[in-house]
Amino acid sequence: MSWWELLAEPWQFAFMQRALLVTLVASVVCALLSCWLVLIGWSLMGDAVSHAVLPGVVLSYLVGAPFAVGAFVFGVGAVALIGTVRESTRLKEDAAIGVVFTTVFAVGVVLVSTTPSQIDLSHILFGNVLGVSDVDIVQVLVLAAVAFAVLVLLRRDFTLYAFDRVHAHVVGMDVRRTRVLLLGLLALTVVVALQAVGVVLAVAMLITPGATASLLTDRIDRMLVVAPVVAAVCAVVGIWTSYLLDAASAGLVVVWQGVAFGLAWAWSRVRARRLEAVA
Repeated sequence: MSWWELLAEPWQFAFMQRALLVTLVASVVCALLSCWLVLIGWSLMGDAVSHAVLPGVVLSYLVGAPFAVGAFVFGVGAVALIGTVRESTRLKEDAAIGVVFTTVFAVGVVLVSTTPSQIDLSHILFGNVLGVSDVDIVQVLVLAAVAFAVLVLLRRDFTLYAFDRVHAHVVGMDVRRTRVLLLGLLALTVVVALQAVGVVLAVAMLITPGATASLLTDRIDRMLVVAPVVAAVCAVVGIWTSYLLDAASAGLVVVWQGVAFGLAWAWSRVRARRLEAVA
């Protein structure tokens, strides 16, 4: 078999095409948001929201509602609860996040273990991108389009909020509303990522691309291009290698994102040493 045939073979199957579509869309939207999450310092918040949606998904199954509804409600609820705990106690934000998301996630794990289901709810944890339905695809495309449009249209506001909130307030921006909107988009994007890689790995898609881009450039406009491109390449390579190795698709997509981060880190170290040598 030639290299070209080996490269093209997976894409002749409909389930691989569907998996690639969902993973590409989820990866690009998550990567775009990840740039601001990294700049603001909300990586742990992304982790919290991605885990907190689990009980909502299980409860949605029990009442026959779409998974996205329960996931979004619990994602937003977790953000609100974290804010309430932080503002009403002396705890710092990281402690509030740790307490809330671990507790909510644990509730989800208990619900998964005690819920009689013909659906393998463990797919929610680790993803089942090779088995996405038509409804899942439509849901991902619609939610991703909404999130992508808002992120692109309001990118200047989000960037100003990330770099200088005091200046943003001075020039008339509603800083609180911007924060709430970003957190809402985080919950919405987690719902999109949930279909591709599951709860556990969604956090990687929300952090790694932005972190990788930040090592390659210090300009936000370039980050917003580099991060989605890196994520898209990792999505394609990850799905292809999962077919070749007969391994978990979601896991390999995230592994390749980690490899990309490692390469970016190595390149940044080499560049830093060259600059030191010149200086």
